Amino acid sequence: MSETDAERESMEYDVVIVGAGPAGLAAAIRLKQLAAEAERELSVAVLEKGAEVGAHILSGAVIDPKGLNELIPDWKDKDAPLKTEVKKDKFLFLGPAGAIRFPNIFFPPFMSNHGMYIGSLGNLCRWLAEQAEAMGVEIYPGFAVADVVLDDEGAVKGVVTGDFGVAKDGSRKGGYTPGMELHAKYTLIGEGVRGSVAKKLINTFELSKGRDPQKFGIGIKELWELDPERHDEGLVVHTTGWPLPRGAGGGSFMYHFEGNLASVGFVVHLNYTNPHLSPFDEMQQHKHHPSIARYLEGGKRISYGARAITEGGLQSVPKLAFPGGALIGCSAGFVNVPRIKGTHNAMKTGMLCAESVFAAIGEGRARDELETYEPAVKASWVWKDLKRVRNVKPLWSTFGSFIGLGLGGIDMWTNFFGFSLFGTLHHRKPDHATLQKASDAKPIDYPKPDGVLSFDKLSSVFLSNTNHEEDQPVHLTLKDASVPIDHNLPNFDEPAQRYCPAGVYEVVREDDGSNPRFVINAQNCVHCKTCDIKDPTQNINWVVPEGGGGPVYPNM
Repeated sequence: MSETDAERESMEYDVVIVGAGPAGLAAAIRLKQLAAEAERELSVAVLEKGAEVGAHILSGAVIDPKGLNELIPDWKDKDAPLKTEVKKDKFLFLGPAGAIRFPNIFFPPFMSNHGMYIGSLGNLCRWLAEQAEAMGVEIYPGFAVADVVLDDEGAVKGVVTGDFGVAKDGSRKGGYTPGMELHAKYTLIGEGVRGSVAKKLINTFELSKGRDPQKFGIGIKELWELDPERHDEGLVVHTTGWPLPRGAGGGSFMYHFEGNLASVGFVVHLNYTNPHLSPFDEMQQHKHHPSIARYLEGGKRISYGARAITEGGLQSVPKLAFPGGALIGCSAGFVNVPRIKGTHNAMKTGMLCAESVFAAIGEGRARDELETYEPAVKASWVWKDLKRVRNVKPLWSTFGSFIGLGLGGIDMWTNFFGFSLFGTLHHRKPDHATLQKASDAKPIDYPKPDGVLSFDKLSSVFLSNTNHEEDQPVHLTLKDASVPIDHNLPNFDEPAQRYCPAGVYEVVREDDGSNPRFVINAQNCVHCKTCDIKDPTQNINWVVPEGGGGPVYPNM
């Protein structure tokens, strides 16, 4: 943890929030609402590592408006960027050339997408930021939080932002500016999935003790402008099955919304076993299936991105509060995996945490543990949302897509009526521990992209608008630089070459195939965090780059 540096300036706030995502912004707005109702002053700052609010936000997204309805009931009158209501809802099981559609009646009512809205979560966060700023919240984009600051009692005192102007070799360039410390009575962590600060806090305060290991997926998304003749506004299509091989779970989504746009995405569960698997190439191959290609032909891909997803559900949610602050949203993991939705839960947890914080500050407290927050979450509809789907991911992982999802469907129906045939199943292994040896796994020969429906990694990264200052310390750090070549290459054919969806990691050899070297192209990184999750020896540690670096996602 960071120690106070005499060079650093500091600022004092009542509440500091890390991350301008739906959880962080909902918490900020709720704090200001409560302060206005009580006619009290309350200073709130939100720090966002992206160059602008929404720059790093990537989601499907079909959004359940439940959380938004509670936070800002008149959001439609205030022109929130959710315009397309779901009109058609399809779920397909794909084979190599055909598809079976599962009738919607097979699914319990809470799985229906009717009443949901299709849109850009990034744009929704931009709009939420406008609402927050109008209420007096201070939002600072381009400031990456590098660490937390502890007080003399070991409680979180605040955070420190990363330095600007540090060269790759660690020297200070002209215009060097040290990071700033922001101190608060309470610090809320809403970085999203596998945030570097949340990861440290979970380890430091043993927040996952007694909980299942967190599980993850990687979601790869493209935004397409479709031929108007093939666009069907309000259509939602989910699939599972082909082209994923045995030992891999996941599926796809396609959401048609206004402006002839469609979000096209593919999710691969990161507990897959075959080290030869490439989530990016699975997604590119998937678009050639007739059930998908029929919509994309004649269209144009206009954006690309990737992001890890929390999939552990209720069993993997860590302890939420620690001395001086709390985890909110996907920093704790509140995604409903079968519904592929987490925004509503992220917003609600941010709001519940804000209510606990406001009450604590009103009692004159600071930097203690928010003991009312976790019980409030467990008493809310967030916990109910996760509880009734808690066995779907374990069943899927154990029995595969067809049988596992069938059993998961039965379990969801029984949970709809208040009981479960399976009780509560558990996650046994973290995702980095699931790979077979490369010699025991079947090689996968992916077809070359055609440049029409399927594409290569570098042209995809270009569409993400990813940019990092070239002369800065590499933010993808290795605990032991020898591991990729000496251990991962002989055992797993160095899977970082394939699980990274941005071409960050390469094994480069001489012309005769000798002298393999591990190369990190950090400037390509889209901040998906997959490497931090899936590296089999947990040798890669993702830390924040200089603030403002990374992707800039429009409409994603």
